[in-house]
Amino acid sequence: MTTVYWTRLDAPVGRLLLTADADGALTSLSVPGQKGGRTVREDWRHDGGPFRAAADQLTAYFAGELKEFRLPLSAHGTEFRQQVWAALDEVPYGATVTYGQIAARIGASRAAVRAVGGAIGANPLLIVRPCHRVIGANGAMTGYAGGVERKVWLLTLEGAPAAGTP
Repeated sequence: MTTVYWTRLDAPVGRLLLTADADGALTSLSVPGQKGGRTVREDWRHDGGPFRAAADQLTAYFAGELKEFRLPLSAHGTEFRQQVWAALDEVPYGATVTYGQIAARIGASRAAVRAVGGAIGANPLLIVRPCHRVIGANGAMTGYAGGVERKVWLLTLEGAPAAGTP
């Protein structure tokens, strides 16, 4: 059995739940009420030690002082999801892309946009892996597991041009 470590961190978007593996790699970051978000299990080990770097970087991010996370990440998913998540990692701070642009970046057909959306929605590392930077083709703030209001808040923090789009 693999040990899962967890801690919570107060943040402007709510009390975050962070999990890590035995090597200290971040495995999930969830916000309150998140669709598909993790919840603490009885067999997990509460320990803030593995999360010092994550806590420091998240605090700096929310203060507007950090634009790129440098944390060990370990999120398991299909090869397709891993490709989509890697494409998310390339979206710079303060920028937005569409689901179609992510599909194009991984060499998927336009018909795969729905599957790309599903992979983005399954991202277990909110904020750190910036799925909030993906918007609808028409500029709409759609499809954020943490809630559209949080998506808009994060994009506003980053100064993204589409942050005010309804």
